[in-house]
Amino acid sequence: MDIEKIVREKAAEAKEASRRLAVLPTAVKNDALLKMAGLLEEKAAQVLAANEEDIKAAREGGIKASFLDRLLLTPERIKGMADSLRATAALPDPIGEGDFATVRPNGLELRRVRVPMGVVAIIYEARPNVTAEAAGLCLKSGNAVLLRGGKEALKSNLAVINILREAAYGAGVPEGALGFIDFTDRSAVDAILHANGLVDVVIPRGGAGLIKKVVANSAVPVIETGAGICHTFVDSSADFDMAVSIIVNAKTSRPSVCNAMETLLIHEAKAESFLPLVTKALREKGVELRGCEKCLSIVPDMNPAAPEDWATEYDDLILSVKVVGDIEEAIDHINRYNTGHSECIVTKDLVNAHRFQAEIDAAAVYVNASTRFTDGFEFGFGAEIGISTQKLHARGPMGLRELTTEKYLIYGNGQIR
Repeated sequence: MDIEKIVREKAAEAKEASRRLAVLPTAVKNDALLKMAGLLEEKAAQVLAANEEDIKAAREGGIKASFLDRLLLTPERIKGMADSLRATAALPDPIGEGDFATVRPNGLELRRVRVPMGVVAIIYEARPNVTAEAAGLCLKSGNAVLLRGGKEALKSNLAVINILREAAYGAGVPEGALGFIDFTDRSAVDAILHANGLVDVVIPRGGAGLIKKVVANSAVPVIETGAGICHTFVDSSADFDMAVSIIVNAKTSRPSVCNAMETLLIHEAKAESFLPLVTKALREKGVELRGCEKCLSIVPDMNPAAPEDWATEYDDLILSVKVVGDIEEAIDHINRYNTGHSECIVTKDLVNAHRFQAEIDAAAVYVNASTRFTDGFEFGFGAEIGISTQKLHARGPMGLRELTTEKYLIYGNGQIR
């Protein structure tokens, strides 16, 4: 079987569909999204049955619990997928929006408008909800999508994409617009990464290994997303109850996702009183703590942190903890080890809050709120294609606007240069 040839054929189908999808009326796209949401809920039992098979195989393969959490679908999570499609339908269509218009001295009229990128390839792991979110966002923004999920979620992803296709194509979306690569062989990924002229942009969603491979090997432009070594800094003026609540939420509400906190920093002026308090709260949630020497002097039964802990995305109920001398040390530590994702300061000091937000180099910088809010749905984008941790084209949760580019429209009456 020539996997590269088949992948390129699917990419070509998506490219052809993208030209028709780019000019599809907003009403047709919205109707398709609503029908996709409805059919997904109507056929939820099919998706759950497929997911059960994936979960069973993953357990038998010894997959760790945090990975299983990302893989698992429930009736509530399927409803969440359907709700994200409906929310996307309710958002304004970015296609055709103009943010610049002028008339030049020679009489040329210029307008700048938003247009689709074309074909967006998403290479992702574990999470079947990405299939619905990516398909919905790409459809609404006028892009064809080429999806390649991980082998562990293959049956779940196929069940979801087949339902979405049935609804979308029946509502007038051009066939080929919702492409899916069902080859689990790594050569399929390589074929996507070298589909120049067919694929316009690649977005990887998953662990650091996947993202690094895509960035290093792609001949197609890449938007880097996902890896999240997120920090929370408890400043000397922090409200303890608020800080504990934020920390417990950021670490334990869903430790397997990229906006979960991985490192806690505590101002030394508050460490002796605050560290035992937060340690108790985190241990009640089953969190393993790995602390610096100053932490161990306060909580002796904490595990010692190794140098590599500060640069580790655990995706699990593990947290590294460090006592810092002041806000400057906290900022230096975060900017050294973070991945450009989400960072938080808990403080009553407005000057420190503004300094933290100004000096931290990350896509989302919080004052007195959990990093778990870095999410397209929470930001009002309907859903997200990923959380970009780079600086070119897009940064942070990527919604509809971030899936578009620009085109200049120029009107003349015979001008020449």
